Amino acid sequence: MAGKQMESILSIKGLQVDLLSTRGVVHAVRGINLDISKGEIHGFVGESGCGKTMAAKTILRLHDEKRTQYAGEITFNGNSDILKFNKNQLQELRGKSISMVFQDPMVSLNPLLTVGEQITEILCVHIGMKKTDAKDKAISLLEKVGIHPADRRFEQYPFEFSGGMLQRMMIAIAIACNPQLIIADEPTTALDVTIQAQILELLKDLQKSTGMSILFITHNFGVVAEICNRVSVMYAGKIVETGDVKSIFRHPTHPYTKALLDSIPKSGQHGKRLVTIPGSPPELYRTINGCSYAPRCGYVTEKCTLLDPQATYTQDGHICLCHNNL
Repeated sequence: MAGKQMESILSIKGLQVDLLSTRGVVHAVRGINLDISKGEIHGFVGESGCGKTMAAKTILRLHDEKRTQYAGEITFNGNSDILKFNKNQLQELRGKSISMVFQDPMVSLNPLLTVGEQITEILCVHIGMKKTDAKDKAISLLEKVGIHPADRRFEQYPFEFSGGMLQRMMIAIAIACNPQLIIADEPTTALDVTIQAQILELLKDLQKSTGMSILFITHNFGVVAEICNRVSVMYAGKIVETGDVKSIFRHPTHPYTKALLDSIPKSGQHGKRLVTIPGSPPELYRTINGCSYAPRCGYVTEKCTLLDPQATYTQDGHICLCHNNL
């Protein structure tokens, strides 16, 4: 898939998300552009608080819209702008065409309903299945994501599941209506490395068998290398670099991308200090002059502190927001 021009399933143009807070307006997402191709797994990487989840939730309009302001455009399969959808259109989109796997499944699930009830509800609401057919389908989904014995697990409650099983259940719910796009919001963060590897393998297998696209949100470049075809790196509400995973690992062109890759622990470095990124990200309720990464960048020039960098295309096919592409 790398290097091929693929048809986009999701296109985001100039997306801005502003949140009303006690400190003022937080500019959580500051004009990002993103295209996800059909059948690809696209990584979304950055430090906590950079706006990854905020941008992803906007695709399904999951924010408290009394305190949220949007600008820009989000189109799915080339259709109308999601930001202009009414409630009925959003209901049709959520779960059926685009699903989301949340970071903490225990918070996302209803503790008073059995596992089976929570899966069959999706099937009955979005597809109109009868309860008996929905039960058969739900048991089949549990088996598909590796939960056994599925018929017994169907009757259990979320508290009876381990963390890995809960995340598998969330994936079963997400794929129940055969969506074309799944948004996976750090689905392996709270899991040990063995279970993490199993969940990543499960997502890869599901993508291959169904042809769906996945937007995979993470702060771990190791996970990106394992599962993703392309990756977008986000910093302070902006996507600063997008490109093919292999070429970004070989030759990152934005200083922040390079810093993230350099900070990954490597074998054979026993006793050496880990590489860290100095400073902290800017507070997004304040005005940012010039490049938002400039105060932490080792390649900063006067131009960086004065002018906001615009997108440039590199020889490797990366899209990069930097005055001094590496």
